[in-house]
Amino acid sequence: MQSVSIMIVGVGGQGTLLSSKLLGRVFADCGLDVKVSEVHGMSQRGGSVVTYVRAGERVYSPIICHGEADYIIAFEKLEAARYLPYLKVGGALIFNPQEIAPMACLYGKVPYPSQAIEENSREDIALHAIDALTMAISCGSAKAVNIVLLGYLAKQLYFIEKDAWERALAEVVSPKYLALNQKAFELGYTYTSEVLD
Repeated sequence: MQSVSIMIVGVGGQGTLLSSKLLGRVFADCGLDVKVSEVHGMSQRGGSVVTYVRAGERVYSPIICHGEADYIIAFEKLEAARYLPYLKVGGALIFNPQEIAPMACLYGKVPYPSQAIEENSREDIALHAIDALTMAISCGSAKAVNIVLLGYLAKQLYFIEKDAWERALAEVVSPKYLALNQKAFELGYTYTSEVLD
């Protein structure tokens, strides 16, 4: 296979690091060469966070530049819009439409840019809006948004068997929270999204 480049974006406290560890583990367990970046950005709660995961027969760097990402997984709407330029032609944005206001919005300096995705989208990419927050809450924790979205991504990555994801989940997630995350993964995996225009 050719390499696959995936960006995971969100705000601090949404589980970006856990998601990149899970993604890296499933690729490695499938015998692929994997490079995972460190967390970039303000990893404390509320700050913008991005990680890069690249996998293939041979990968030399985790860094993904503008126009190189096959997939962007976004846990929050504004972060989804912020990183749209990184998607390659034919790439896909898989995002949770939840709005978490940054500090400038909370202090009333600027309004939350609710239409940022629509205003900055392109015809050569696919947009998948997944109400991951509602699904995560139904599993027992709003913090499972990340696993719902990874479940949806797993269905798109047809070259990796579902049981590989399930094994990686059991390896990475604490046993205390495994059942909750397994349910969240399954909801994302079986969800059918309409691709937005």
